[in-house]
Amino acid sequence: MLIMISDAFDASLPGILSKYGEVTDDKGRQAEADIILIRSKTKVTKDYIDASPNLKVVIRGGVGLDNVDQVYAKEKGILVYNTAEASTVAVAEMAFALMIALPNHIPTADRTMKEGKWAKKELKRSELMGKTLGILGLGRIGLALAVRARAFGMRVIGWHPDVFFTDFAEIWENMEDVIKESDYVSLHMPLVGSTKGIINKDVLAKFKDGAYLINTGRGKCVVEEDAAAALESGKLAGYATDVWYSDPPENSPLINAPNTILAPHIGASSKENLLRIGTIVDRIIGEYVSK
Repeated sequence: MLIMISDAFDASLPGILSKYGEVTDDKGRQAEADIILIRSKTKVTKDYIDASPNLKVVIRGGVGLDNVDQVYAKEKGILVYNTAEASTVAVAEMAFALMIALPNHIPTADRTMKEGKWAKKELKRSELMGKTLGILGLGRIGLALAVRARAFGMRVIGWHPDVFFTDFAEIWENMEDVIKESDYVSLHMPLVGSTKGIINKDVLAKFKDGAYLINTGRGKCVVEEDAAAALESGKLAGYATDVWYSDPPENSPLINAPNTILAPHIGASSKENLLRIGTIVDRIIGEYVSK
């Protein structure tokens, strides 16, 4: 059996998986591979699958499966897995770090100091305590963020199409009601037909004036042009994102928009998370070969 590692995983993973067969990171051997490991970079499209005649299993190291044509994979009898439980802490901490950094102007403070400026009077901070955080998407990561926000004294409200109760947030039935009430909105939704472009100019108009938006979910859930316009007008006080239309982004209007914190999709890239992903990949392959 040939296992091909197509994207970046922890360096220990090839050794861990060697008990199952040959392990390679040579993408030139895609057609031979029985199992292919991917993260967000590799796109397992219909053409990719057709070019992989031996392929039996795809494992996505991470949560989202929008880079896999799951319908065609199923037609071809290919099993598709993710490692959703591994990334919870890493992404929740990333979202919270961005949420702290935005109202404290951490990037601007650092940059201006290095430019020889003393911007003490210009940089006006605000605290998280007592503010309302609205979480859109209350899966593992959204709930982990809720726990952290409550520890900082925030009120946490949230919306999810099929979550009706949790000890960590007030569940509201309507997404727009959550948005209207929130000082901070954090996105934790998968990219599906109903969530593509869900944060657009009409929805942004319903945000509180001066609210902050954080996105560690999927880039295409936000219409970038509309978010940039909301930043320019001051409707949004700030926007922090770790996710993009493509990795890396091409001609994104957010690059030159004011009051942003922009990260290169590193939310799930902690050392600890990569080790957890490896453990789950090992388990998935072990269960597969034992069938």
